[in-house]
Amino acid sequence: MSAFDLIVIGGGPGGYVAAIRAAQLGLSVACVEGRGALGGTCLNVGCIPSKALLTSSAKFAELSHVSSHGISVEGASIDLDAMMGRKDKVVGDLTKGIAFLFKKNGVEHIEGWASIPAPGQVKVGDEVHEAKNILIATGSEPTPLPGVEIDEVDVVSSTGALALDAVPEHLVVVGAGVIGLELGQVWARLGAKVTVVEFLDRILPGIDGEIAKLSQRALSKRGLKFQLGRALKTVEKTDAGLSLTVERVGKDKVEQIEADKVLIAIGRRPVTRGLGLEDLGVAVNARGFIEVDDAFQTSVPGIYAIGDCVPGPMLAHKAEEDGVACVESLAGQHGHVDYNTVPGVVYTDPEVASVGQTEEALKEAGTDYISGKFTFMANSRARSTGETDGAVKVLATPEGQILGAHICGAHGGDLIAELVLAMTKGATVEEVARTCHAHPAMGEAVKEACLDALGRAIHA
Repeated sequence: MSAFDLIVIGGGPGGYVAAIRAAQLGLSVACVEGRGALGGTCLNVGCIPSKALLTSSAKFAELSHVSSHGISVEGASIDLDAMMGRKDKVVGDLTKGIAFLFKKNGVEHIEGWASIPAPGQVKVGDEVHEAKNILIATGSEPTPLPGVEIDEVDVVSSTGALALDAVPEHLVVVGAGVIGLELGQVWARLGAKVTVVEFLDRILPGIDGEIAKLSQRALSKRGLKFQLGRALKTVEKTDAGLSLTVERVGKDKVEQIEADKVLIAIGRRPVTRGLGLEDLGVAVNARGFIEVDDAFQTSVPGIYAIGDCVPGPMLAHKAEEDGVACVESLAGQHGHVDYNTVPGVVYTDPEVASVGQTEEALKEAGTDYISGKFTFMANSRARSTGETDGAVKVLATPEGQILGAHICGAHGGDLIAELVLAMTKGATVEEVARTCHAHPAMGEAVKEACLDALGRAIHA
């Protein structure tokens, strides 16, 4: 039996970052992971492989419109096996990198699936390890759709959609959230007809409504078809492929859609089964999330939880911040995460990035605010690159304190960082507007949006 100051269960972004930070703080640490590779869902079947395929598919899609740059390309084709091979190599290199970081920082990697037979004990296989503290970082998995079987061949989750062996003729994506739109665009770029079916009457729930409309307009131009306000009822296999029964929400009208692949992307749910939480008395809410206090401690002293298996945004970078804050508190330091300044990014073309409050939320709360917007069509750099879809939008108090920022546009995931920092440090729209931005650059749209909130945009 081995003993540690901390055992982390789960080797995803939250877990491995927490383990490394705890080791840096002088704790003896082990990280238990049963997947066979470190990095969790994000690195193995989530964030990283999807971005690899988004990048590869974008390069292919770009060939169709480089003629406007005076470039002629003929005979371009897709080698899907090579594309998947590149994706797998990116994933493999990064998982090996985490293993190296564990060795560098003195984190012991225990391979296998863990359970917690009692506080202070973690069982892996037949071996029980002792720990002063246990951190659960077991992440999440795709949410199934009742009545629809996911076989990862014809009806796939995000995992199966990352490993299709051929470009579908018609892919139906059920769910117009981040995962559905990103993977839908991958296969649309590679030649598939893609139809996105969404229960709500809009895409990207939770994103500022005006920005979501800009995204839908841009994605429609790029080949995605949207059927909003519709609920998938059944999927039946036929000789011709798949037949989907879709009901129009509130209209009592049924429609049929024929497809050869279906991606179910209606969200994610926490993974906590097999840990023994019920026997331990660890409180779990009605949606399956582990309840924790401000220090990430569960209802059982000495057992902590972070990331996707606790309430809050289900984002890899949020899990990392959780992990760092949790172990710094354990080491006697001050650990804290401001969830209002955790950005979210959708890596479609154009990208969608958001932080803080949406305009809908401010209106619902009755909050006084000012807003500013600047379209990329008026940005010199965007015009020169041909990436003119979308806009930057900022929301602030009448005194200029930034309440939220939202971007639909090229490189939005990078541009949002300036506004996240501004919110974190308490910078006002006036201060951002008075910051000198390089020209010509996409970032000038951030400056102009802040100027617009003050009623003095220059280039609008």
